[in-house]
Amino acid sequence: MQVTLVHVHVKPEFIPAFIEATRLNHEASVQEPGNRRFDVLQDPADAGHFILYEAYASAADAAAHKQTAHYAVWRDAVAPMMAEPRQGVPMHGLFPKA
Repeated sequence: MQVTLVHVHVKPEFIPAFIEATRLNHEASVQEPGNRRFDVLQDPADAGHFILYEAYASAADAAAHKQTAHYAVWRDAVAPMMAEPRQGVPMHGLFPKA
């Protein structure tokens, strides 16, 4: 399983808009054939810090996610909302098995 932890830091004035744009991306992403999880997490100590937990059955499925229209819409919509560039940390998911 291919997992990516995407750390996003959002400017305070854009937090509600980021959450809404990310909700739409989440709803479409969980419908992708290789998707296993797509969790959106908000740091309780820093409301502008989010982690997207993206789990796909394979690296190819994760790469296919970045070719979807909903990802492109999200990427372009949230880019000006970020306080700094987002950071994706790729991981290998061991359990549960994909």
